[in-house]
Amino acid sequence: MKTALDFSHIDGGMLDEVGGKAANLGELTRAGLPVPPGWVLTTRAYQEAAEAAGLDAIVAAGGEGLAGAARARLLETPVPPAVEQAVREAYGRLGEETAVAVRSSATAEDLPFASFAGQQDTYLNVIGPQAVLDAVRRCWASLWTDRAVAYRESNGIDHARVRLAVVVQVMVDAQVAGVMFTANPVTGRRREAVIDAAPGLGEAVVSGAVNPDRFVVDTAGADILQRHQGDKRMAIRPLKGGGTEHVPTGQGDVGQGDIGQGDTEHGGDGQDGFCLDDVRVRELAALGARVEEHYGAPQDTEWAIDADGKLWLTQSRPITTLYPLPEPREQGLRLYFSVNVVQGVMGPLTPMGIAALKLVASGAASLFAPSPAAPADRRDGPAVLAVSGQRLWLDLTTAVRSRPGRFILPKVLSVGEARSGAVLESLADDPRLSVIHTSRRPIARAAFRFAGRLHAPTRVRQALINPERALAYTRRVGEELDRRLRVPDTATPAERLAHAERVLSGVFPMMISIMPIVITGYGLYGLASKLSGVPLGEMQDVLRSVPHNPTTEMDLELWALSTRIEPEPFRREPVSELVRLYRAGELPPKAQREIAAFLRVYGHRGVAEIDLGVPRWSEDPAHILGVLANYLRMDGGADLAPEALFARGAAEAEAETARLVAAARRRGRLRAAVVRFGLRRTRQVVGLRELPKFYLVKALAEVRRSLLVVGEHLVTTSVLDTAADVFFLTPPEVESALTGGDLRELVAERRAAYEREARRRHVPRVLLSDGTEPEALATVAADGALVGTAASAGTVTGTARVVLDPVGAHLEPGEILICPSTDPGWTPLFLTAGGLVMEMGGSMSHGAVVAREYGIPAVVGVPDATHRITTGQQVTVNGAAGTVTIAEPQEAAVTTPV
Repeated sequence: MKTALDFSHIDGGMLDEVGGKAANLGELTRAGLPVPPGWVLTTRAYQEAAEAAGLDAIVAAGGEGLAGAARARLLETPVPPAVEQAVREAYGRLGEETAVAVRSSATAEDLPFASFAGQQDTYLNVIGPQAVLDAVRRCWASLWTDRAVAYRESNGIDHARVRLAVVVQVMVDAQVAGVMFTANPVTGRRREAVIDAAPGLGEAVVSGAVNPDRFVVDTAGADILQRHQGDKRMAIRPLKGGGTEHVPTGQGDVGQGDIGQGDTEHGGDGQDGFCLDDVRVRELAALGARVEEHYGAPQDTEWAIDADGKLWLTQSRPITTLYPLPEPREQGLRLYFSVNVVQGVMGPLTPMGIAALKLVASGAASLFAPSPAAPADRRDGPAVLAVSGQRLWLDLTTAVRSRPGRFILPKVLSVGEARSGAVLESLADDPRLSVIHTSRRPIARAAFRFAGRLHAPTRVRQALINPERALAYTRRVGEELDRRLRVPDTATPAERLAHAERVLSGVFPMMISIMPIVITGYGLYGLASKLSGVPLGEMQDVLRSVPHNPTTEMDLELWALSTRIEPEPFRREPVSELVRLYRAGELPPKAQREIAAFLRVYGHRGVAEIDLGVPRWSEDPAHILGVLANYLRMDGGADLAPEALFARGAAEAEAETARLVAAARRRGRLRAAVVRFGLRRTRQVVGLRELPKFYLVKALAEVRRSLLVVGEHLVTTSVLDTAADVFFLTPPEVESALTGGDLRELVAERRAAYEREARRRHVPRVLLSDGTEPEALATVAADGALVGTAASAGTVTGTARVVLDPVGAHLEPGEILICPSTDPGWTPLFLTAGGLVMEMGGSMSHGAVVAREYGIPAVVGVPDATHRITTGQQVTVNGAAGTVTIAEPQEAAVTTPV
């Protein structure tokens, strides 16, 4: 590896030698784009300097003082002689006394998944070889700033593997400069360039020292969509002998605002009006389009215009905050709805997990056949299912562009994912999504076909006339599922794979056949509201402590288990030790026996359980053992025990039923009789709402168990390293691998991609195929409260506990649980929560239903709740109004989210 390389000798594949920034500058130079000339001091030079400074020992020692110690050592250690000579020679080739910019270029920088923008230092208008050497040493040291170290740790990048190159580039004496995103970083819309510009060097814009002019340009049609004039009160200019100065522009406070669309030419003097005219704006947008086309992805660029009017490109990096787009199966603007969000699984899914859900969805689509929804190949899933960011999306374009769909979708989403329903309604005026399907007949035919194949009339009749027969039917479904899940121990790997695909394709029709019974219960609940004259929001107590809900039964059994087992070692040992003791069979006898019995019934469950690539509790009991330890460390009276609260909830439900019957009686005796009958049936059957998913997860867990056997076979044939690697393959790949091969490198790549996606903090609810995320800004009530969807009535004030992952989470009794979303794996925490706030969901989403059954005040669909609320804050949850109020900040320190 050479010590110094000219840009023309660098390409994008040289990341390890030159770092991200230099690799991009080399790419741009070789592509013929207008990049100022320069060279890079490679990572070899940094390595020599680091060895001279003894940096490896400091990094190995680690600790809180790592950043400061490493930085100080690099700054005090002389530049190695060979490196110094290379710097002097390379700088001399640019011309003695040439003004240059000296910029850090780390190997973990400007990557597709983490830009590291601003994490290392840049020095402008550096003149002379000695000044360049000093700037180089400071760039090396900037790899070890506190912010750079923290950023690497948050992105899972090993400090010991990071190296730094240094870019030395001829300075552009910029008259105007700034940044340009080739996609809108706020809305996510592709092919919409956003340009910030100000007089002088671009550092004024990059550092936020000025309010720049802003332009938004449709790069497809070169239309300037917006102009917003900044005050540009100061400019950064180069000094004659080196360095920079901040110069007031004397512009003062100019009027700001959106000028609107048009072709008016604006002045470029940086004083009276905009610093770019329309010709320059379009030239910049065209340059951005060329850069994006070269990389095949949206870019964050820096640019400058010199005194001669020449436009230069000084930097380009990928925009890492944009959510990746699904691959559309049809032309035109498409609208996608997140399956992950509605299921409460914010992280990515494994490749086999996605493949499994495609098979399940194919089984669902078959209920509507003949229909375009039925896939030609069940492995592909139905046409409405898309994958992006290793998550699943539903293409709702056809539904949104139909009159019946526009009527039905918001109402359906209002009870399951309320904010998504509001987003869809907000898109009604977009001409690109105008109604083109007006007939109700296709939907009606599909609905009748669907209902007929589920024998819905029979199920409804059973729920109304003989609920015991309806309940018996649900048990028979479970027995039939168990029969189908059985696979002989002698089955070959190929037979196990085929069996898994058959089970997954057939599970949906079985489990969904229960829903007509449940819907009958909710229908009677709505009828009781109309007949009694009591709004639905005021009769939620009827749904408290309903029977036959497998999730609440599981939670109550887990609590009861904590009252029966020996309290030690749960009160003193960490979860990791409890896991070791359980696996070794060394827990106290009763605990060992009872926990094993619990896991035989509920061990197929887990957090993010819709992904069969995720371990179940039976495989990794850490979460369950942690919850038991949490319960056993609590001090509380018998009246606060969940079984007592559940019994009290049932009594309150009876009292609420009596109140509603009395209200109906005032309108007529027949109404009262119907309300009494209807609410009795409601309570008998609505708890079954959780049963279809319970059966689905049971099927996924059994398929997982069988595929692990296949994975073990592939380990013996040297195809995989571990049995669990099979979940980072797809069924066709496993089928092919059974004949041999080596897929370990492919699995390693997919695991790394999965781990990167797992760090993504924001997943849109709704996404358009042009990249736009149309969700409106969070609504804030007049009193400053956060607003969501009312989910479970009641008001509670308590200490907030932000929980991003339930595994290992500790929740004190009465604390308010603040979380992104929930699935059944979260619900053991509900037993001690005083209230619930979720970023996702609607009034009928899983978390809302369980919260109502437990009598916990809850608000769901609160945007960015886990960011806007901090652990330790006092919050008031009004579950009837759908508001969350944060108390004034306290001086007491708060803890970080778990």
